[in-house]
Amino acid sequence: MSYKPPFTITSEILNLVADISQQVGRLDASALNASPQLRKQNRIKTLVGTLAIEGNTLTEEQITAVVEGKPVLGSVRELAEVKGAIVAYDALPSWQPDNLDHLLTAHGMMMSDILINAGCFRDKAVGIQKGKEVHHVAPPAHQVSGLMADLVQWLNQAKDHPLITSSVFHYEFEFIHPFSDGNGRMGRLWQTLILSQWHPLFLALPLESVIKDYQQQYYQALEDADQQADSTPFIHFMLSVITQTLAQNAPVNAPVNAPVNIDEIKTPEAILRLLHE
Repeated sequence: MSYKPPFTITSEILNLVADISQQVGRLDASALNASPQLRKQNRIKTLVGTLAIEGNTLTEEQITAVVEGKPVLGSVRELAEVKGAIVAYDALPSWQPDNLDHLLTAHGMMMSDILINAGCFRDKAVGIQKGKEVHHVAPPAHQVSGLMADLVQWLNQAKDHPLITSSVFHYEFEFIHPFSDGNGRMGRLWQTLILSQWHPLFLALPLESVIKDYQQQYYQALEDADQQADSTPFIHFMLSVITQTLAQNAPVNAPVNAPVNIDEIKTPEAILRLLHE
């Protein structure tokens, strides 16, 4: 493997991976998939969360109406953002996370009525600015194609647990900032895609809604990873978000697939097995 993003698997990360694996093992995906209404509610939470992070002001009620095909009063751009996100999330199961063409197609869907160059990598320099202070300067545009090719190749060959690789990919994607707009939405979408290929349960979980609840911590984790030149702080943050999302969506009488010995799952040997599942 020619490229490996820098990160460290800490004891805290190991414990979070074990906790999440335990939660997923206990929560039958059918518990969320059985109810079309629950699936719809969670999808709307996902849409509201990922768009609100980017400044979209449409309410949950308005986005629900758009999902249902009803007329909604709102700005042309904000309505286009909702419609693009609906199409992209609906197509999620048809994509492979390590396929660069699929990623470009997804961006084209997400941003089709917003950007002239939707579905294409940026051709200009970009940065992230808060007020008058520049917090992140992305790599030059001429490097984007090569950096993204390296990143998806790493994802294809990585042996670490998908809980870890999905978080690393999310951070590295935001660092590269490959598009002129829509990078935040795409990074969150692609982490959900990677996780859903580990377990389909993640297609029905509104991770983006919980990220929105902790939006400042999300930005801080990205900034901390930038400062350390290492995605470890962001991995820890995203695993915490996943843990909370699972806890919030576990039915009171959730079906249990198989008994789980909590003490056993946290032994060093068991955790190492989990990391390579």
